[in-house]
Amino acid sequence: MYTLKYFLRRISMYGLTLLIAISINFVVPRLIPGNPVQTKMAQLYRQGVNLGGKEFIEKFSRLFYLDQPMHMQFINYMNNLIHGNLGLSITYFPSTVEEMIMRALPWTIGLLATAVIISYAGGLVLGALMGWTQRKERGSRLVSGVFVVSMFLSQIPYYILGIMLVYLLTFIFVVFPYGGGVDISLSFGTIEYIISIIQHATLPALSIVLVQVGGWALEARGLMVNVLGEDYLFLAKAKGLHDKQIFRSYAVKNMILPSITDFAIYFGTIASGSIITEIVFSYPGIGSLMYSAVQQLDYPLIQGVTLVVIFGVTTAALIIDLVYPFLDPRVGEK
Repeated sequence: MYTLKYFLRRISMYGLTLLIAISINFVVPRLIPGNPVQTKMAQLYRQGVNLGGKEFIEKFSRLFYLDQPMHMQFINYMNNLIHGNLGLSITYFPSTVEEMIMRALPWTIGLLATAVIISYAGGLVLGALMGWTQRKERGSRLVSGVFVVSMFLSQIPYYILGIMLVYLLTFIFVVFPYGGGVDISLSFGTIEYIISIIQHATLPALSIVLVQVGGWALEARGLMVNVLGEDYLFLAKAKGLHDKQIFRSYAVKNMILPSITDFAIYFGTIASGSIITEIVFSYPGIGSLMYSAVQQLDYPLIQGVTLVVIFGVTTAALIIDLVYPFLDPRVGEK
């Protein structure tokens, strides 16, 4: 159990980190060369819409506080955040940033949460088995083979593997559909609609799982090798316990704790999406939305999407900091 001092220290660090990250989140988009209002005007011109040059720029600049000094823009930005207002999107005006994020976020969470959990669980099992069987001279050839293949795939960039999967399973062998998150001709909530979502998400999820599982397996293997030298395993063996019981109840239980922090922090980043993966597969998630916002210099939308990521990562780190003392009481005593 953690002490009050430990709790207050973690909460204070959480608040300070969040404040610093939010401040940086305001500054960084404005370092991108270009003017967002002029970019929006050029976009409208390409669509055949002419709202007037100078007058349009002045109205939009006032609407998004771009006619004010930087410090006043920051004050307005923080004031809106305090009131839970992320502002209007420049690119998708008059839609709000909240509306755009809420449209894209379920797609990203559904895709990446599933892919991350599968890759973590698969990598953990694979790495644990690889580390456990290494204590034998010959080990398991099947586990070793799968491990080698996983490590090879983990070195391939997301977008390369994604393009390969699209080419093979969409154009050569027409197994999965390409583009979008669902067949828009289907009625919402029907069985066919749900099946279409799964079909559209399979290839993006597969590209993520195949790349990530090797990394998690490598970490799990190293943790298992470290655990193998602990005295409690020799004691369990001396008690006459079966290898399978020692593996499940002692080895895996103790090697999994150090990886929880990495998993929790990584899981907190799922709201950011996988930008390149979503672009390759034309998937309607947060990653694609962020890419569009950067292209159009949409400051409010960039800030909103990044804020979701910041909040997810810092909150995940806080939760694991508060939960970890229950898993290892020695942590809370520090």
